[in-house]
Amino acid sequence: MGNNGYNFAVVGATGAVGQKILQLLENKDLPINQLKLLSSARSAGKKLIFKNQEITVEVAEPDSFNDIDIALFSAGGSISKKLAPEAVKRGTVVVDNTSAFRMDENVPLVVPEVNVEDIKKHNGIIANPNCSTIQMVAALKPLDEAFGLSRIIVSTYQAVSGAGNQANEELKNQSRQFLNNDEMKAELLPVKGDKKHFPIAFNALPQIDMFQDNGYTFEEMKMVNETKKIMHLPKLPVSATCVRLPFFQSHAESVYVDVEKEGLSASDLQDVLRKAEGVILEDDPSNQVYPTPLSAMNKEEVFVGRIRKDMDHDKGFHLWVVSDNLIKGAALNTIQIAERLIENKWL
Repeated sequence: MGNNGYNFAVVGATGAVGQKILQLLENKDLPINQLKLLSSARSAGKKLIFKNQEITVEVAEPDSFNDIDIALFSAGGSISKKLAPEAVKRGTVVVDNTSAFRMDENVPLVVPEVNVEDIKKHNGIIANPNCSTIQMVAALKPLDEAFGLSRIIVSTYQAVSGAGNQANEELKNQSRQFLNNDEMKAELLPVKGDKKHFPIAFNALPQIDMFQDNGYTFEEMKMVNETKKIMHLPKLPVSATCVRLPFFQSHAESVYVDVEKEGLSASDLQDVLRKAEGVILEDDPSNQVYPTPLSAMNKEEVFVGRIRKDMDHDKGFHLWVVSDNLIKGAALNTIQIAERLIENKWL
């Protein structure tokens, strides 16, 4: 790995997102000198292969970050809250994949295609947004730059992997139970920590994360607040309904926007998105061309289709946005932030 690179740590290396981070790092040209894999005591001691080297997973603790330049955190909010400040004290720059610091005003919340310059303002921690937010702002930022946005309403169709590896297992088990006419056992979804659990197989659960006092879930409020912060539009009206559906990977979203410019057509929006960084337009209804969770799976881009003008509002448009929640929605965006840190010498 050479000695002229940077020392990296991946925290939560054995989890769903941690595994994706390692897979993607294998194929990227990041100048990695040393790679340290960290996790909870439960997973420590596991051996993982990276670029033909066997690396033993170690327990994440404050001194794990001595001599680490960049740490990619993906082990849950409580671990981030505890260990990220410790890493920063030791001179590490942290890219955090949890919600722990996203709305902290001293922490940049970044999607590189949308607000890369915000990385510069970091004080040691940069936050990776929520998966459902990332793909939506990647699709909407080019439209805002071209036409202005005055409103966003989104309904999400989210994959179970957003709730972790165990949720994938629960969907598989319940599907078998349902097809065998057995009773479906639900122990995890919609939210592990809530009072009741419902089957996800052959179902739709209009609850992702806990309900807040205002009747919206935490996931819905993440989309609202993060979108305003990333796009630097604190007054933009945003409203979300987040729904979990029984498929494994890639989130889909039905997005309604009001633009500021008058007299636009769907093809005006298509022209902008065709050229947008990190976005692929798949939009040809006459040939049934549109993105789906399966077609977007394991791909790095955000896919947009079904762009059409609202029939009653001249400035209203509908879009369908799909992206792999574990890749662009998590692991890839984290790595892209690290790439920009190094490229622009913003460490």
